[in-house]
This record gives sequence, C-alpha cells and structure tokens, in this order.
Amino acid sequence: MEKLDTLKLTSRMNARVRKNAIWKSIFFLSTLFGLIVLAVLIIRVLTQGAGWIDINFLTGRLSTDAERAGIMGALLGTVWVMLVVIPVTLIIGVGTAVYLELYAKRGKFQSFIETNISNLAGVPSIVYGLLGLTVFSRLMDLGNAVLAGGLTLSLLVLPILIVSAQEALRAVPGHLAEASYAMGATKWQTIRRVILPAALASILTGSILSLSRAIGETAPLTVLGIPAFLLPFPEGIFDTFTALPMQIYYWTLDSSLVAEYANLAAATIVVLLVLLFVLNSIAIFIRNKFQQRY
Repeated sequence: MEKLDTLKLTSRMNARVRKNAIWKSIFFLSTLFGLIVLAVLIIRVLTQGAGWIDINFLTGRLSTDAERAGIMGALLGTVWVMLVVIPVTLIIGVGTAVYLELYAKRGKFQSFIETNISNLAGVPSIVYGLLGLTVFSRLMDLGNAVLAGGLTLSLLVLPILIVSAQEALRAVPGHLAEASYAMGATKWQTIRRVILPAALASILTGSILSLSRAIGETAPLTVLGIPAFLLPFPEGIFDTFTALPMQIYYWTLDSSLVAEYANLAAATIVVLLVLLFVLNSIAIFIRNKFQQRY
C-alpha cells in the first residue's frame, strides 16, 4: 500500500514538472516572439530612416520637397503638448487617486466611480478626440491650439494614471500610516510625508506608461483637425501646432505618391522613439532615486 502511494506521489510530481516545463517554454517563446518583432521593426525603421536624419532635418521647416523637409515644427509641437499633458495628468490623476483611496467613504458611490474610471481606460482614443473637439475646440473656442490638444490627450491617459496611482497607494504598508498617526501627525501630513513618498516610485511607473501612450497618439489629434503641414513654429499653448505622430501619419499616407516620404516617416519615428526614451529615462531616474530613499 505504501509503495502504491509512493508511486502515485512520484507520478504526480513528474506530471507537475512536465507541466511546469511546458508552460515555461510557452512563456519563453511568447517573450522571444515579442522581442523578435520589436527588433525587426526597429531595424527596419533605422535602416530606412537613419540616413535622412541630419541637422537640416531636425531644425528645418516642413516642405513639399522631401530633400528639404524638416520636423522642427512638429518636434516643438510635441514638446509643447507634453508640457500641458504632464502637469495636468499628474496633478488631477494623483489627486483623484488620493481622494478615492484615502478620503472617500467606502460604499456604492465610490465603487461606481472606480468602475467607470476603469472602464474609461479601455475607451477608444478617437472617442476622446470627439470629446475634445466638442468641449475644448468648440465650446471653449480653443480651436486646434496646443492647449486643446494637450487637454484632450490628458483626458485620454487620466484613467490609466488614476488606476495605477490607486494601486500604488494600496500597496503602501498600513503600519507606516499608523506610526505617523501615533506620533501625532494629521491625516494630510501623513499623506504628504509618508504615504505619497512611499508610493511615488510606483506612481511614476504608471505615469511613464500613460505619458508614453499620450506622446504617440494620433487619432485624437486627427479629430481635432491638427494640420500636418504647418510652417510657423508654435511659441505658446494658444498657438496652432502639429506633432510628430501626425507628421508620421500623413507622410506614411503620402508615401504612395512620393516614395521618399516613407523615408521621412521612418526618420521621424526614430526621432519620436529617442524623445520617448529621453522622457522615460528622466522619469525612471526620478523613480529609482525615490525608490532607494524610501
């Protein structure tokens, strides 16, 4: 009897080992497939567009002549939009998460709000473009200015940041807040000096993901009527602008008429990836600094 039980136990262990090996292989192949696709895309873009990147391309104005076209206007427009998106998203997003997690009473109303915020994270981006067109462009009469585009993209990424910030606040150990209260700190002092610093690293991780999505969105800007061919450089948040994703989109469409536009689109993609890498690196540096401190 004992021998039979031992055989059954050994058989179960072997089955679990085989199952573990199978799932490990599946996960490895999935990761490898994603890395291969990413490598192919990056290599294709670099080989097609790297030769077109020079000082004239980075500092020049848009032109119908592919040899003379530059992206400085689109680059400045992207930077101006992000200067609107970053503060609006961080202030409103983190503030909403703090209220829902630390101030709002638990109940059906809070659950209703959280459910709708989670659902908004999955709404197609073009819907936010229609909302921005109605509210910011027409109702507030901002037209296709930088401020309208920035506020529209902020609405797009706010649900993502709110959900990630809530999860970061929930992950803070409860004994930290209890220790702060025990020392006589008020609720706001505890939030500002204990909870937020402890959750800041995770909040910045969510911010990186949300801002990365905002910087590459095209559909909301298309709905707002953001032009692709714009000669004046934007100098403020009330100026008309164009952005790198818009330029990539239209140059890709026009590549069927002028083959060189495909190379310009690839070169612009490289610049956008570099800009995204720089912004993410700054955010990761700040995150790691606070992660080591707390």
